[in-house]
Amino acid sequence: MLLAEVARVSREVAATSARSRKTALLAELFAAAPPEEAGLVISYLSGRLPQGRPGIGWRTLAQETAPAAQPTLTVRDVDEAVSGLAAQAGAGSAARRSAIVAGLLGAATEAEQAFLRSLLSGEVRQGALDAVALEGVAAAAGVPAAELRRAVMLDGSLPRVAEAVLADGAEALRTVTLRVGRPVQPMLAGTAGSVAEALAALGPCAVEEKLDGIRVQVHREGDDVRVYTRSLDEITGRLPEVAELARSLPGERFILDGEVIGQTADGRPVPFQEIASRVGSRVDVAAARRTLPVVPYFFDVLAAAGDVLLDLPVRERYAALAALVPEGARVRRLEVRDPAAQEAEAVEFWAETLRRGHEGVVVKALESAYAAGRRGRHWLKVKPVHTLDLVVLAAEWGHGRRTGLLSNLHLGARAADGTYAMLGKTFKGLTDEMLRWQTEALRALATSDDGFTVRVRPELVVEIAYDGLQRSTRYPAGVALRFARVVRHRPDKDAEQADTVETVLGRRNAS
Repeated sequence: MLLAEVARVSREVAATSARSRKTALLAELFAAAPPEEAGLVISYLSGRLPQGRPGIGWRTLAQETAPAAQPTLTVRDVDEAVSGLAAQAGAGSAARRSAIVAGLLGAATEAEQAFLRSLLSGEVRQGALDAVALEGVAAAAGVPAAELRRAVMLDGSLPRVAEAVLADGAEALRTVTLRVGRPVQPMLAGTAGSVAEALAALGPCAVEEKLDGIRVQVHREGDDVRVYTRSLDEITGRLPEVAELARSLPGERFILDGEVIGQTADGRPVPFQEIASRVGSRVDVAAARRTLPVVPYFFDVLAAAGDVLLDLPVRERYAALAALVPEGARVRRLEVRDPAAQEAEAVEFWAETLRRGHEGVVVKALESAYAAGRRGRHWLKVKPVHTLDLVVLAAEWGHGRRTGLLSNLHLGARAADGTYAMLGKTFKGLTDEMLRWQTEALRALATSDDGFTVRVRPELVVEIAYDGLQRSTRYPAGVALRFARVVRHRPDKDAEQADTVETVLGRRNAS
């Protein structure tokens, strides 16, 4: 399939807000694609590369390259080029990677170049495309969307299932089942503003500690144990403690869902950043294990003793978990059978969880099944909201839907010497209206523009919500924001009223 067709549909999907129209566009594209290329097409539309991010900077992507007059580039050509990028290493690799990018862009039309730059930089954003793509595949293959969704849940990969169902129809769905050793997409939680709100929405529920660690899915078949991340990457060799615990459990065939954290001598969790470093590909695992041992805590079981448990309610799955995993290796929880009578108890559980150094809680409806790969309303996370008033120091020009708009904001806090210390960047939380407003406002404050980043006078204040702070050698204050998103612009505030570095560091020390 020509990349031009994928780029065209990407533009049209981004330009419409009607879900039915998005589905129709995708169904038409998938029906026209060779089944063996459907997986690539879905991945590219979702902004994902099967090989992972290629690590290409915008200076390389922005090199001036004359576009092709006619579209000839196929998705297979792109896949081969990206594989070539991923294979480059050692002396001279930067030049070889640049040459590959130049060759790829030179084979692309102007519209394809724009799509490729967004794809290679990770800037393709279609908005919940996976769910719409699934409906498009179902329409193209003539199968019920619910059955396809179930197959994707069990297989863990929409591109892989799409290739099969577009080639073989409904028969392909009947061969898909949950298998130990093949990870499935994890169930995700929605958000509630408070414990009381979550209880009111869910009724009888379990309130569980939300740990700030690495989400893991642990598969055991006899002595063979595999550990996968939330993104389904295998990291068994990097977390030997998890594999050892799994082998010590009484069952010999199971799939567990849980979280891995590090703990101080007094049992408090260490920052997420330190745990993330434990699974780095270049880490000396033996040395890391001595300096930062990790501990797994499990909260769900998807299969045990040869039985698939996904469709059982939370209360039954937890009973199966308790029979398999000792209490010390299970996430702390409170069962709330009567939300009205137990609200104060649930709120105290949340407060105690925060005092123990954890993120918050996840509230789960007792009768809910495990909806793999979906962020439903049967699991609701409740976390305290942290906000700061920070100053915009610069902004980056957007791509894709945000082309022509200043999007990614560089955020700073006031330093003691009157300057501003950068704490991170964010493009999240911005509506179309906010993007238009801030583009106009920041253009008026611009001091330079290199085509990628616009430096501005430090005058615009924005209210930023964030999940926490982590140590950083990249930024001058030594800390960076985690999961920052814009709440609102604050043109009513002067930069002198923004939060200080001292305030930020005080919050980190308090946590």
